[in-house]
Amino acid sequence: MKKAAKKVTKKDELGELKRQMSKLKRESSAKIREFEARIKDQQEDALRKGEEVERLNKELQEKDEKYGKTRSDLSRLKKESSSKIGASEEKVKKISEELEGKEKELQTSKELLNQKETEVNQLKDELQYKNQQLASKDMEMESYKKATEERIFQLEARIKEFEAIVGSSAPASP
Repeated sequence: MKKAAKKVTKKDELGELKRQMSKLKRESSAKIREFEARIKDQQEDALRKGEEVERLNKELQEKDEKYGKTRSDLSRLKKESSSKIGASEEKVKKISEELEGKEKELQTSKELLNQKETEVNQLKDELQYKNQQLASKDMEMESYKKATEERIFQLEARIKEFEAIVGSSAPASP
């Protein structure tokens, strides 16, 4: 019986080993399929990521070109702005100098105008004084004229009196 038990056990062991082997084959096949599915998913994912990387590289390249163009445009604009600012500063300086000259000219003109106004006021005062003197002389002349006319009138009256006296005392002419 021992032999039979040993045989049974070896048979049982052999059956058990076959079952375990079969189980291992099923498990390993399942794992292999699972790994293959994962690998396939990873390959598809890698392919998608590769395409995404290519798309992102292309976008990056386009953005880099735009950045380079924008940078050169900005550099050009800075240079233009700088030159325009320089030109504007020159114009401001020139206009400031012209303004300074015009202000000096204006100040000189104001001084000359004040001087001329002073002269005009002096001449007005002189003219007023001369007019007053002239008016005084006119009044004096008018007074003298009236006095002279009155004296002439008186003398004419006396002449007429004398003529009347002389005419009455004078012999009649033949």
